Amino acid sequence: MRLVSWNVNGIRSIVNKAKFLPVITKLKPDIICLQETKAERGQAEIDLPEYEEFWNSAKNRKGYSGTAIFTKVKPESLIFDLPQDLVKRYKLEADGYGDPNNEGRVITAEFKHFFVVNVYTPNAKPDLSRLKLRHKLWDPAFLEFLKRLEAKKPVIFCGDLNVAHTPDDLANPKANEGEHGFTKEEREGIDNILNEGFMDTFRLFHAGSGHYTWWSHFSNARARNVGWRIDYFFTSEALRSRVKRASIHPEFEGSDHCPVSLDVDLK
Repeated sequence: MRLVSWNVNGIRSIVNKAKFLPVITKLKPDIICLQETKAERGQAEIDLPEYEEFWNSAKNRKGYSGTAIFTKVKPESLIFDLPQDLVKRYKLEADGYGDPNNEGRVITAEFKHFFVVNVYTPNAKPDLSRLKLRHKLWDPAFLEFLKRLEAKKPVIFCGDLNVAHTPDDLANPKANEGEHGFTKEEREGIDNILNEGFMDTFRLFHAGSGHYTWWSHFSNARARNVGWRIDYFFTSEALRSRVKRASIHPEFEGSDHCPVSLDVDLK
């Protein structure tokens, strides 16, 4: 089974630029998870009859955030957003930007032997004004949600986590130390995920720097590969022997992010 994750930075834009279907045609995913769709279902002309589509769009801000799962395998159930008991426990309330649990940031599909969780993690913002929400509220609530699912069956989760975990995950770590996307608080969130037994699948196969999934639009950054690895696939430790390949696909353009993929043997 192949899973693909991609922050499309606007599904309508990427479809209009004819950059979406080539990813489907060439990578042939069984499940594709999209982030930052910035749309509701039906607002982009997508002809993929072999896939079922499930969308979670921002509720109070049209054209903002949003996630979607397209799958050839029919899910047994779906969960949209984080559960309300976790929202209340961690006080994930609206801030100056909005309600993070109303922004279409999480969609979960349950399959026979595993869960797939698609997430678009809140950005800490350049002035770090959303760092506390992310570090103290969102990250622990999301991790508890993953562990709750994992108590039932193994978890595969993916998406744009808006953080480079280690200095190898961005081209200029010294210059960006303490900047949003590379603060110790955001990186601690990934440490906690690993400490709870989840695996960064890409790092099972690839070491070192130079592997990036997002590039700034400035200074010809993508052509020079001055980027960040902020898009991930994690799995439960129970799936270690079934993970066969994890890849980054910078050849696909149209967004400031590129797709990432995971091949797993789930037979």
